Formats: sequence, structure tokens, C-alpha cells
Amino acid sequence: MTVVLVTGAAGQDGYYLCRRLGREGCDVHALLRPGTSPADPRVRDLRTVAPSLTFHEVDLARTGRLSPVIEAIAPDEIYNLAGMSSVARSWEDPVGAGEVNGLAAASLLEAAHALQESSGRQVRLLQASSAEIFGSAAESPQSEATPVRPTSPYGAAKAYAHHMVEVYRQRGLHATSLVLYNHESPRRPLTFVTRKITHGVARISLGLETELVLGSLDVQRDWGWAPDYMDAAVAAVRADRAQDYVVATGVAHTVREFVAAAFACVGVTRWEPYVRTDPAFVRPVDPSVQLGDAGRAAADLGWRPTMDFDGIVSAMVANDVEELSRSQGGERPFPVR
Repeated sequence: MTVVLVTGAAGQDGYYLCRRLGREGCDVHALLRPGTSPADPRVRDLRTVAPSLTFHEVDLARTGRLSPVIEAIAPDEIYNLAGMSSVARSWEDPVGAGEVNGLAAASLLEAAHALQESSGRQVRLLQASSAEIFGSAAESPQSEATPVRPTSPYGAAKAYAHHMVEVYRQRGLHATSLVLYNHESPRRPLTFVTRKITHGVARISLGLETELVLGSLDVQRDWGWAPDYMDAAVAAVRADRAQDYVVATGVAHTVREFVAAAFACVGVTRWEPYVRTDPAFVRPVDPSVQLGDAGRAAADLGWRPTMDFDGIVSAMVANDVEELSRSQGGERPFPVR
């Protein structure tokens, strides 16, 4: 039986990864933040999709605590999905971003390498990297050959972890950095603009709100489906050769297009009166376009996205409308398609 360790299991990606690994019959161990309540809905959801999951509470900022956990679990595969997930928050706490997104990843790599050396068997590790490592890239789309030039504390911390993967790969560890472009699902927290949009549109459709306040509508992102991206993670970890992969759809859309698609799901074509922009929601430095080339993942891993942009938006809006309708007990004023 494959023993697997997943950090950041309570997040969107952790949920879909643990669900897949649980279905495969893996012995899955999940790291949670200290003090996480067993009654936390995210923990309950994880137990539902992976009943045999074993939980461990570890503060990733206290990097010295990671090595004993790795040694005790002795995993065959490690998926590091944990960290500060908000670029905006990294501007508020750049040191914290460096500790959790950068130093913690380095500690996991060192612990994995030490386990491999002491056990005499291969240990495989995946680092969840981000398109933010490329910053305002001079080329589009970006690929594994694109220069790493981050423009945010989040991107800089991820870039450090990305480089450390290469360092440990040269030391013989099967380590992979998966450069993930934006990937969404109904499990996205409300702090992310995509979920803010779908949740806001759902509330407007139910008469619970009258407007949606956003930052720039012109920012372009390459949005994919989160379960697809976790399939890529498993494929990369189990590939014969360890190397880095960009995981993206290769199609960019603006926030404006996302808003229009979300309102279309509830039958609203003239959405502009419902939307207001506020400069307070604009990041200090924000790459205007992020577009990824996943050609290597397609060629080497056979990976391709299964859901397109409209399908992603529709799934998220439908979920939010359903949940809000259930909680409010009201009728939907617009037909949801």
C-alpha cells in the first residue's frame, strides 16, 4: 500500500487530492494546522471522501517539527499543497509568506531526502508552485523555460521553493515543482475573486444583494478546474523522470469575462448595473496576463484539462445558488442553466 503525506489537506486542492488517493486505497496522512477542530466542515468533508485518513497537527512555520513527522510516517509520496494561498495577504505579511511558502517547503525537501537516505528506498515529493513565480513575464504563454522573476512576496516565496526543488533533485530526490495556474471549483474560499464573483452573483439572483464590488476587470488569468490539476499532481509524482511541469489550460480570460459568464448562468445579460469597481481591491503589483503552456505535461504525462471555462463558471454558480437557496428557503428569481 502506498503511504502518502498531504500538507494543506483542508484546502481546495487537498480535498480533491485526498479524495482521489482515498479512492485508490492509499494510506493517506494529512497535515492540519494546530487547533483545527474535528468539527471543522473541511475536516468532516475529508473524512467523508477518505474515511481512513490519518490527521497530524503541525505548524509549518515551525519547520523543526516537520522532520520527526516525516520520519514517523515514512511516506512514499509527499504532496506539499500547504501555505499562504492569497497573493494579497502576502503583501500584508511578507515574512509569514516566506516562512510558510518558502522555508517550510525546503524543510520538507530536506526531511524527504533524509528519509530516502536512511531507508534506502525512493521518496517522491511534489511542490505546488504557482504562475506567480513568473511575475510580469515578458513572454506569453509561459512555459517551464520562462525566467523566474516574481513581483509579489507570494511569488518570491514560491520561487525559493521552486529553486530548492531543483537543488534536491540534483541530490537524487524524485522532486517535482508543479507550476499551477489559477484553478477553481466550488470549494474555493470566498477570498478568491472567482468565488467572490460566483457567490455574489448567486446572492444577487436571490435578491440578497444588489451589487458586486471588484477590483480591475481587465486582469487576464488562465483558469482551470481544480480536480484536473490534482490529477496532474499525481501523474507528475509517479512519472519515471522527475522534472517541473506547467499545468494550465492555455486559454486566458479577463475578470470581466468571468463576471459576464457568471451572470449569464442566472439569466442576466445586462450585468453592468450590478457591478462596481473599487481601487482598494487592486493589488500593489499584479501581472496583467497569466497564460500557461502545458505542452510538456501533455506530452510526458498525457495530461489535458477536462472542463472548459464556461463549465467551470457554471459549476461554481450552480453550487452557490443551490447552497444559498437551501439556506434561505426561497425561490430563485432567475433560471439557472
